Amino acid sequence: MPNKRPFAPLRNFNAKVAAVPMIATVLVVFVGCTLWTVVYSFTSSRSLPVLDFVGFDQYERLFRTTRWNVALKNLAIYGVLSLVFSLVIGFILAALMDQKIRFENTFRTIFLYPHALSFIVTGLAWQWILAPTFGIQKVVRDLGFETFEFSLLTNSRYTIYAIVIAGLWQGTGLVMALMLAGLRTVDDEIWKAARVDGIPAWKTYVFIIIPMMRPVFVTTLVIIAAAIVKIYDLVVAMTNGGPGIASEVPAKYVYDLMFSRGNLGQGLAASTIMLTTVLIILVPWALMEFRPTNRKGGAK
Repeated sequence: MPNKRPFAPLRNFNAKVAAVPMIATVLVVFVGCTLWTVVYSFTSSRSLPVLDFVGFDQYERLFRTTRWNVALKNLAIYGVLSLVFSLVIGFILAALMDQKIRFENTFRTIFLYPHALSFIVTGLAWQWILAPTFGIQKVVRDLGFETFEFSLLTNSRYTIYAIVIAGLWQGTGLVMALMLAGLRTVDDEIWKAARVDGIPAWKTYVFIIIPMMRPVFVTTLVIIAAAIVKIYDLVVAMTNGGPGIASEVPAKYVYDLMFSRGNLGQGLAASTIMLTTVLIILVPWALMEFRPTNRKGGAK
């Protein structure tokens, strides 16, 4: 006599029960708090949340604020430079490490070690390195070049680039490790075939290897993008947004408005703009990445 199949809701019952805390956390913490943020961004909330809806007043005031516009500009500069240079430098380092060099483990540890540090430690270290009084500028001047200037932290036009340098120093090692893991999955027969056909190494990387590593690049981009959007502690440790507001970033603006200035509605409006920006980037990517394909491998 065949076994009766269990009632559909009871299938994998233990697994479903085990998933309840995770599902509840997602619904309450992520979905619930996101909706709460969006709703109260349309209110006049100050130190405490109040349901006094004022429409888009908070958003209009937000984009009339010089500090917020500077923060958006800095985030764009930091984001573009971090994405480009971390991917390029990380891939080049991974390609060099993939040549089976001597002391590979030692070099890999050296390059990856900065990622083990917190952004606070990284920020303080680079604050000392770039300080005009005892950093790179002082060392070079002590060598006899008395007119040498390298004061990124005190020049409002270049402060954000100092933060980019510190961020690249910390994050490029992780990109290298991810790229190296992807390169190690490439079949050696591909390299042998490319050498037999006389294809230069750089063409092999550009036209064969990199397209094969598309999933690795996508994963790396997501990790880098998440770090860019939430950049906060590195800025606080290095410049605290200064000089003036020259190195202000959105995450710091949100924190200061909500907890230092007691302007909850304005801070939530800024948070909603950050969330919307992320969704504008991620939703089209997700639709393209997970769209259904036909049997021939093309998109429907």
